[in-house]
Amino acid sequence: MLFRTLSAAVYGIDADLVDIEVDLTAARGESDQGPSVTIVGLPDAAVRESRERIRAAIQNCSFFFPFHKTTINLAPADVRKEGASFDLPIALGILGANGDLAEESNLIHMVCVGELSLDGRVRAIKGALPIAILARETSIRHLILPEENAKEAAVVAGVNVYPVADLRSAVQLIAALRSSDPPRPLKVDPSEILRRTEHYSVDFKEVRGQVSAKRALEIASAGGHNILLIGPPGSGKTMLAKRLPTIMPPLEFDAALELTKIHSVAGLTGRAGLVTERPFRSPHHTISDAGLIGGGAVPRPGEVSLAHQGVLFLDELPEFDRTVLEVLRQPLEDQKVTISRASMSLTFPASFMLAAAMNPCPCGFWNDPTRECRCSPMQIQRYVGRISGPLLDRIDIHIDVPAVKFRELSGETPPETDSSDTIRNRVNAARERQLKRFAGEKIFSNAAMTPRMIRKHCRIDFESERMLESAMTRLGLSARAYDRILKVSRTIADLEGSEKIRSSHVSEAVGYRSLDRTYWT
Repeated sequence: MLFRTLSAAVYGIDADLVDIEVDLTAARGESDQGPSVTIVGLPDAAVRESRERIRAAIQNCSFFFPFHKTTINLAPADVRKEGASFDLPIALGILGANGDLAEESNLIHMVCVGELSLDGRVRAIKGALPIAILARETSIRHLILPEENAKEAAVVAGVNVYPVADLRSAVQLIAALRSSDPPRPLKVDPSEILRRTEHYSVDFKEVRGQVSAKRALEIASAGGHNILLIGPPGSGKTMLAKRLPTIMPPLEFDAALELTKIHSVAGLTGRAGLVTERPFRSPHHTISDAGLIGGGAVPRPGEVSLAHQGVLFLDELPEFDRTVLEVLRQPLEDQKVTISRASMSLTFPASFMLAAAMNPCPCGFWNDPTRECRCSPMQIQRYVGRISGPLLDRIDIHIDVPAVKFRELSGETPPETDSSDTIRNRVNAARERQLKRFAGEKIFSNAAMTPRMIRKHCRIDFESERMLESAMTRLGLSARAYDRILKVSRTIADLEGSEKIRSSHVSEAVGYRSLDRTYWT
């Protein structure tokens, strides 16, 4: 008997339907160890091993495992199938072919996914959200999946999501769906999830001193600019960077949905459902290029994609392998990363804010008033030279973070400073001005302006032009630095609510180009 079920496979951050055909033949298996089960359709090792999991799950749930030759085909047959998410639909296909699903002849009106344990429990899978979106796009009404993935999938409107705990409850659900009183699907209100107040465990109010660094981070957040913090060990660079997500604008539903798709594929959503907070990713400097941008036989998202709509923080930037840093150039420029393999080419979104930190020299105490630097000019030059010019060109703000003075550290309470909520309100106001300015342009922040947009939206007066000319001549700034200064100046003006870029805005923007000044020689 032939029985069909539907499942789905995730490739990149999208899913494709997989048609599962189960055929039982009258010929008994030749092996004395049990029935013969063959899985075809380019299964990987995890799919091939599902034979033993499914057999044990069916028997331990008091169903009969047919003692016939069983052939299972995963179509399309020319696309590789990975993971254990096909366990549940294959098991249901075997039960259907054996006559245990009442009068059902197939289950092609619903998508089933889930990994089975030996006792029949259904374990969580990766990629539930892309699968739910696929079901909606292909007009498939029902989705059966593990309980742990239910909230994540239920944010997709137009799909009836039914969570199941084990194989027996899945069989009972299928029977109930054919009855006159079918069970109600799980419903989740995405707008209610987004309305929940974000609770961050850190706040800018906790940071003592570093007024100029806080100001630079506010500007970076307001304009979507990449930022590099330069300072000695213990000056608070990491502490400042970790608080950057707390002042970024809140996520809108479409952005949260796209972010959740990435985290769903990586298996990082759990029971949380929709991801509503901007991510902060901080990989170790020993990370490989595949770990940073993604990779694998079937490519998976890397750190740049997991940081989508959030912050990618690279601490001790010169310590990263140079080849690893160079792969950042495409995602920083295009806000996406494309990974090509022999069998497929996948594109992951990677629109993130890069925040990096480094010491001014190998020992970390160059130009420190209290500690002596023992590095030679050549050592300092070699250390800074580990970061390529093209990568530095994509970082708009370089800010010095000096050691905090004792009088700023002492005392029971920190000096009066703005909280993250206060700074975030100013950032939101600046972003609103940018959204109005770039309406119809398909960009959402000043950092993404093209040269044409810079000429249109970043016009400066004669005084500012003379000031910028003098700075470029005196500091040896490049033509690319000229564009970066204008972008940052536009953001500073937006924070002040000014339509025009004034000389004070340009002057402040010039100050955020530390590494363009050859100060280590």
